[in-house]
Amino acid sequence: MRILVDADGCPVVDSTVALAKAHHIECLLLCDTSHVFEKDDAKTLTFSKGADSVDFALVNLVQPGDIVVTQDYGLAAMCLARNAAVLNQDGMEYTADNIDALLLQRHTAKKIRNAGGRLKGSQKRKPEQNAAFLDKLTELLSAYESRSL
Repeated sequence: MRILVDADGCPVVDSTVALAKAHHIECLLLCDTSHVFEKDDAKTLTFSKGADSVDFALVNLVQPGDIVVTQDYGLAAMCLARNAAVLNQDGMEYTADNIDALLLQRHTAKKIRNAGGRLKGSQKRKPEQNAAFLDKLTELLSAYESRSL
């Protein structure tokens, strides 16, 4: 098992790397050339800057049982299809039960924007979101470790 992070714009890179290190799990940070990450306890993979280049690279690397951290619903859906566990940066786990509704929500928002409508942006990140993410990632890592014993 590995942790793969869609690191472009991800607010939980440092905490993910620290948790991976504590659990002796390999951590891969995937980013494009406009973002540079150098973390001592993670391997950084950099891809050309292009539409979804990092997403497709991540999907090609992910294996069953890996954990993926992303806020991209489309990428989450592709990783679920490859039997990975997928989390967003707020600790929500993407599942077969919620991904269709999330993709529909994304599609609807895009239609509104394309028609000239405006939607509220994201709120400022709160410490509770970081805590929820760490709790969920710890839960997934603990479940993996208990299965491995």
